[in-house]
Amino acid sequence: MRTIRHVVEIAAPPERVWAVLTDLARYRDWNPFIVRASGRLAVASKLDVTFVPLGGRAMRFHPVIVRLDPERELAWAARLLVPGLFDGEHAFLLSRTSAGATRLEQLATFDGVVVPLLPWKTGPGLRDGFGAMVHALAAVAEGRTRT
Repeated sequence: MRTIRHVVEIAAPPERVWAVLTDLARYRDWNPFIVRASGRLAVASKLDVTFVPLGGRAMRFHPVIVRLDPERELAWAARLLVPGLFDGEHAFLLSRTSAGATRLEQLATFDGVVVPLLPWKTGPGLRDGFGAMVHALAAVAEGRTRT
């Protein structure tokens, strides 16, 4: 299993961070990694997501929302063909700090028999892309960047 994890503290309340995170239609305006996302935000709903790993080319996939707890967690999962071949889950975990800010933890986990054979999918381009995304999310939620 491979895991990519980023944690940032955002100088905005969880409500504001959640509003930016769940406005899928606006991802194209601020998100340097997930450049397009659409779908209904509800457990078991399928999304249509396009991401661009840094230094890579655009890839489209259709994850299913597996956890949705407003202002606390959004998680989706996808797999390639059959379970155990290439399974991935992406989660955003939000918590309010004692100062009223938001601690955002982004976790992406990849498992399956082909994961070790595909280092470009779990390597620096993907890791750095996720990092760029959480920092861009922070900038928008804090009002440092406009959407």
